[in-house]
Amino acid sequence: MNLGPVTSRNIQELVQSTRVLVVDDDYYMRKVIRSLLQANGIKTFYDAADGLTGLESIITLNPDVVILDWDMPDINGAEFMRIVRSPLTFPVPAVPVVMLTGHVEREKVIESVRLGVNEFLCKPVSAKAIFERIVAIRLKPREMVRIGDYYGPAPRKVAAKIEGFADPGEPAWLT
Repeated sequence: MNLGPVTSRNIQELVQSTRVLVVDDDYYMRKVIRSLLQANGIKTFYDAADGLTGLESIITLNPDVVILDWDMPDINGAEFMRIVRSPLTFPVPAVPVVMLTGHVEREKVIESVRLGVNEFLCKPVSAKAIFERIVAIRLKPREMVRIGDYYGPAPRKVAAKIEGFADPGEPAWLT
């Protein structure tokens, strides 16, 4: 979608046109997230009650954004991300993913970054927080990169320094 000059109206239109897939095993959480998406004017959203259905839905529905729960049976959020961010075997490896979880320990955030999530949100979540993450993903999408074993969005400079990723645009003496 070409926005032209960025205005609050254009941003609102961009968010409202976003197709979102919610992957969470908890029915009530999916219902809450749907309500928050509707509060942001998003009309096209899908949900999946487990990781396998979520993977299939990415392939068949081609959503603009996936909102993913960390803690699910069978295929949890980490395993889900490993499968999605496998460009040689998964057909849609660049789909933007927002990890939404109640597990906000530093280790989980770091692991999510290493697994290639685009954004991270903690439960409970607000409509405003979801709106901001969707704007971040849709308005300024990060290039997908391969750095060693990592495939995912180009790390932000701060995350890159913390996590030991080398920023290809930085002089070697900074890394």
